[in-house]
Order: sequence, then structure tokens, then C-alpha cells
Amino acid sequence: MGHMMIAHPLSAALLLATTLTFAAASVTAQPARPADTEVHTPVPAIVTPGSRDGDPPSDAVILFDGRDLSQWVTTRDKSAAGWTVADGVLTVKKSAGNIETKQTFGSYQLHLEWKVPVDITGTGQGRGNSGLFMASPGTGDAGYELQILDSYENATYVNGQAASIYKQSIPLVNASRKPGEWQSYDVIWSAPTFNADGTLRDAARVSVLHNGVLVQNNYILPGETRYIGTPAYRAHGPSPIKLQAHGDPSAPLSFRNIWVRPLAGSSPAP
Repeated sequence: MGHMMIAHPLSAALLLATTLTFAAASVTAQPARPADTEVHTPVPAIVTPGSRDGDPPSDAVILFDGRDLSQWVTTRDKSAAGWTVADGVLTVKKSAGNIETKQTFGSYQLHLEWKVPVDITGTGQGRGNSGLFMASPGTGDAGYELQILDSYENATYVNGQAASIYKQSIPLVNASRKPGEWQSYDVIWSAPTFNADGTLRDAARVSVLHNGVLVQNNYILPGETRYIGTPAYRAHGPSPIKLQAHGDPSAPLSFRNIWVRPLAGSSPAP
């Protein structure tokens, strides 16, 4: 026959007291009044929105307003940007190469409008090809590319169509308009950060609206764009924003109304 175990009355009392203490602490830790959960500082800065959707708000940095390329340089050698400005529109000059902003940026909100010529020819990647490099930490096509392409009834690999993070992320939907119609990108870019030894601390993230339609939803990038090979990171700081002069044989694209709102980690060009 086994022996019956009898709980010591003092142990039971201690357990009850401990339980009641935790319960009381839990109750008293809760806010007692509506005011206990009200926060009054810091007060957000006042920003006046544009009068229409797509117009720059009062705190935006205007990168192109239809007048000149004073905010841009040639990526290759930092000389004056050689693309064409006429009638309020910026048109790619392919022989002049990529252009990038004089100012460098970390995280930001960006608005950009682009148009494929109405008489565009070609197929696949050879039809209205360009790119928005959301950060350009090097020359050529170095950086993180949001693809620009005529993807209206123009088939290509889906991680290379318009609004893809090139060779990385397929857009959620194809929201492309017909050639000859203006299109828009609205981009929320969270720049990558790096440790002192150059290792990655926080990967880059991006959300994109194409013509007002969500096509990239807080996508986490595995690294910089690679035409061949696997994306990878290399340490860098605030970087220019770059537009691509792609070498495909089709007619060049046009841009207008480009502005950016720095969110964190941005700095003026030296």
C-alpha cells in the first residue's frame, strides 16, 4: 500500500498569497483612466498636402518640376545630366547614360510619373525599358531597381515586368496603362542599415503603388539587383536615386513630376 502525501498547510498558504499578489499587480498595472494612455508629445510637424493627388506636399524635395535637371548628374562621371527637357517633360537620352540625384537619401517617400511612347515598338524587355534605382551606391546599374517597362499586353519574365523589384519580386498585379498614357509610381523605401564591420543589420524594404494600385507590399530585399546571379548586400550609406538609360532599341521613355520626402538617414550631397 502506498503512502498518502499530505500538503503542508503553510505551503498552500504561500501559494495562495503569491497568486493573489500577482493578480493584484496585474490589476494595478492597468491604466485607470482614459488620460493614462494619452500621449501629447512630440507634436507631429504640419505638412500641407498637394492640391491634387500626386502633387508634392510642402516638405518635399523637388527632383524634377519640368524646368531643368539642376538636381541631377550623369552617374558615370558626375557631369551635368544630358537627358532632354522640353515642354515640362524629361526624356531619356540613351547615349548620355544613367542619371542620378545630386543629393543622397536614406529612407524616403517618392513620387514619379513616366510614360512609354504611344508608338513604342519591340517585345519583352526590348519595349520601353528603364528603371528606377531606389538607391544607387555605385556606377552603372549598381543598386536596387524597380523596373520600368511597357507591360501592357507585352509578355516577359514576371520578375522583370513593370513594377517588379527586378529579378527579385513579382508585382502583386499588373496595373499598367497603355503606351502614350502617363503612369505613376509611389514608393516607400526603407534603406538598409549596416553594422560597423560592414555586415547587414537591417535589410531594405519597399512598398510600391503603381497607378494607385498596391503592387509591392513591404517587400524585404535580399540584396542589390543582379542581372546575372544572386542578390547580395555590400555596406553603404545614404545614396543617390538613379534613373536608367537602358540600351534596348525602342523609343525612349519620358518622366515628369518627380519628388521625394526624406524620412530618415538622408544627407545633402557634399
